[in-house]
Amino acid sequence: MVLLFTSNLDVSKWMVAPAPLPAENMLFPIIFLLLTPLSASKAELDAHYYDQTCPQLERIISETVLNASMHDTKVPARILRMFFHDCFITGCDASILLDSSATNKAEKDGLPNISVRSFYVIDDAKAKLENACPHTVSCADIIAIAARDVVAMSGGPYWNVLKGRKDGRVSKAYDTFNLPAPTFNVSQLIQSFAKRGLGVKDMVTLSGGHTLGFSHCSSFESRLRNFSSLHDIDPSINTEFALDLRKKCPKPNNNCNAGQYLDFTASVFDNDYYKQLLAGKGVFSSDQSLVGDCRTRWIVEAFAKDQSLFFKEFAASMLKLGNVRGSGDGEVRLNCRIAN
Repeated sequence: MVLLFTSNLDVSKWMVAPAPLPAENMLFPIIFLLLTPLSASKAELDAHYYDQTCPQLERIISETVLNASMHDTKVPARILRMFFHDCFITGCDASILLDSSATNKAEKDGLPNISVRSFYVIDDAKAKLENACPHTVSCADIIAIAARDVVAMSGGPYWNVLKGRKDGRVSKAYDTFNLPAPTFNVSQLIQSFAKRGLGVKDMVTLSGGHTLGFSHCSSFESRLRNFSSLHDIDPSINTEFALDLRKKCPKPNNNCNAGQYLDFTASVFDNDYYKQLLAGKGVFSSDQSLVGDCRTRWIVEAFAKDQSLFFKEFAASMLKLGNVRGSGDGEVRLNCRIAN
């Protein structure tokens, strides 16, 4: 993997050059859930939260993420997906990191999260931070900073992450079964985001995280054959593209790793995802639905035309997503996999 220094970061000046990336299962398969709204934390988040207690925080996390990504090109997609999955279930409380026990099956072992991996990157950063500034940095903040770093190192925008989250003590696998399918329409997606205090523009913007994504065939093959009584192939998909996907997802398919990148430039964070939607080449029907609805099409068109606008809005929406937190009192875990 070739790393190009492109942005004004301290140690996070990275951009991954386009290269075949065996990325993880769909980075952000519109992973939003229909639960009751989460209440805001009593404490306000602050970009300077650790300035006095752990000033080396950003450097340690950035170096850890960069090193892991140099050894495994799947890491950026996996970390960004981890952040989305954590925040959309019970808020950004690192509940996705907790291990299952003999009496409880945790989120990470719920079926929708089986393919969320690279937890070791967060473990590694946490161990280094415990040595540098013990009992100080939450696992939830590590995920949020690491998600920013993987976007920046892949050529995307950089933003100042607000910090001060606490780690949750509860993680339930059954919560993950409320995650919507990639077949959701725009109305269902808007409703899902509203449950998280996020608007229509946030929904379309954060869907752009699919620019680093990959999906296995099981999540979209229903669009390719016997779609309906009138259409063998989903009429919203480009026919040539659908036939290409059929070749990658044959019937029967004995390759469980077969699938498709959600963006043709899957190792680079850019606006090609939106260009593909306008060309009828959205892999998920939920993605393609953004073009077919007047409430969202204008946003897709704007982002496809102006990458800098997409970057600006993505950073803003990631900050809003990072503010989604649970109502329970949290803690700073000593080990991200186990509650204190």
